[in-house]
Amino acid sequence: MGFSPMTDLPSLLLLCYDKKEVFAMQSIFAKLLYETEKQHDTVLVTIVRESGSTPRGIGAQMLVSRSGAQVGTIGGGNVENLAILHAQELIGQQRSDVHEYKLHKNDAEDIGMVCGGDVTVLFSFISAADSRWTDTASLVLERIARREEGILVLPLDGSAAYISDTQPDGEVFSLPLSIGERAILFGAGHCSLALAPILQSVGFRVTVFDNRSDLVTKARFPGADALICGDFEKIGDHLTVGAGDYVVVMTSGHSFDFQVQEQVLRHPFAYVGVIGSRHKTASVNARLREAGVDEAAISAIHTPVGMAIKAVTPEEIAVSIAGEMIYERALRRENAGIHLRGCPMH
Repeated sequence: MGFSPMTDLPSLLLLCYDKKEVFAMQSIFAKLLYETEKQHDTVLVTIVRESGSTPRGIGAQMLVSRSGAQVGTIGGGNVENLAILHAQELIGQQRSDVHEYKLHKNDAEDIGMVCGGDVTVLFSFISAADSRWTDTASLVLERIARREEGILVLPLDGSAAYISDTQPDGEVFSLPLSIGERAILFGAGHCSLALAPILQSVGFRVTVFDNRSDLVTKARFPGADALICGDFEKIGDHLTVGAGDYVVVMTSGHSFDFQVQEQVLRHPFAYVGVIGSRHKTASVNARLREAGVDEAAISAIHTPVGMAIKAVTPEEIAVSIAGEMIYERALRRENAGIHLRGCPMH
């Protein structure tokens, strides 16, 4: 199998995925299994490098068969069209490749795009007869279903991908399995009912906690990862809030809100948002201080929760909360050194 990796690519690329890739990875590897079962060779197309403004970020993927794109996207437009055509050529040649596309006017290869950046794309040829790829695809789907972390490793020499639990060595591109961040919704009322599906659609894993058994049901929250009916005074009996968790507090009463916050704020967290008026917030915060909760934790609370879009209905409030959580997640990733460049809305 011929392959010529670019000499300026670093020996190890460990990069995180854009939130748009949370469900794409699952869809791509499910389709990969389907195509290999049909004895169809494919190419997995992955953006492994970017600079400047680009339609999609590092880790964006699509699966291409001899008949064309099957699932996923690396940004649309001419760069995607050219990538599909190149992937189809590689299927005929049964080889992998790395190619750079310049998304601005240039003399070398002007593809008619003016985003202003460049992308380097890895084309991984997948033979339907190669059981290593089907084994990896199955493991990817199993781990995502179980919400187990792991690293998808794509060798730059065109050999089969594999799953690793540690950072791999060698000439590879790697990215974490897209299991998403956990959002814990305390309260299962109208706002949670509207918020849960929005958060699921943008890659959060949703847990709903309430003390009313008739509200914490699969019928009401069909896409939730976990549904917990328990005492708000004893959250620790059911779950532990971690440093990567996003918490939204919207219970049925001020006393319950206080009970939840008093426990949650004593642990590391990624985000805490609390629904309610400024008067209610001041009252609860005073009680939190009396209870000995750290002032820095109290100051980190987003309350009233959500972006200021004059939301009134539960559905509008859900949109404002989701928007704030998406923004805070992006900031958190950037602070961790994960820069999700592209052509953003703002």
